[in-house]
Amino acid sequence: MAAMHPEKTKMPGPDEALPGRSEPAFEVPERHALLDAPLKPPFPDGIEAAYFALGCFWGAERLYWDLDGVYTTAVGYMNGTTPNPTYEEVCSGRTGHTEAVMVAFDPEKISYADLLKTFFEEHDPTQGMRQGNDVGTQYRSGIYFANDAQKETAEMVLQAYDADLKAAGREPITTEVEPAGPFYYAEDHHQQYLQKVPNGYCGLAGTGVSCRIPAPS
Repeated sequence: MAAMHPEKTKMPGPDEALPGRSEPAFEVPERHALLDAPLKPPFPDGIEAAYFALGCFWGAERLYWDLDGVYTTAVGYMNGTTPNPTYEEVCSGRTGHTEAVMVAFDPEKISYADLLKTFFEEHDPTQGMRQGNDVGTQYRSGIYFANDAQKETAEMVLQAYDADLKAAGREPITTEVEPAGPFYYAEDHHQQYLQKVPNGYCGLAGTGVSCRIPAPS
């Protein structure tokens, strides 16, 4: 996945964003290439959805499909302005979207807090509008909560990890924690990309600081 240029680190205002379209510009496959589960809801009863942005979505998706208790995953674009964007439009820096991964999971088998632990440990959440050599608004770190319980857990884990990072001499966390806006599925070839291209690019790297899950207060 190509690196962005520094001028693409500024979020576009509503009047600067691309207009997008009322319907998706492409078809999305029905089933996961590895898990053989549907990519789109409705999901079975008891399955919840979580949304994360941690840099290149190819590697982010692979992190989650390997976890026991994850029902399905998909990559897409979130929390920008342009409706139904394409990858090229997101890369332009003029949609405001992140590269995000949707994780549908069974909370009886894996907790939302465990998904957050993977999120924080497998990328560097202190880098602002970048992740390693990938620079631009689409690579910013984000947690997009689907309900109040997810929000509370995300904020609790973030605060604990931020304190541990600072104790280790690292910079403050820049991860945005926001309500989940529309999840626009990415193009077919981006879905489960590293299953299809096992040696494909993935620049994600963690800080080396473990993420502890504090007990709820």
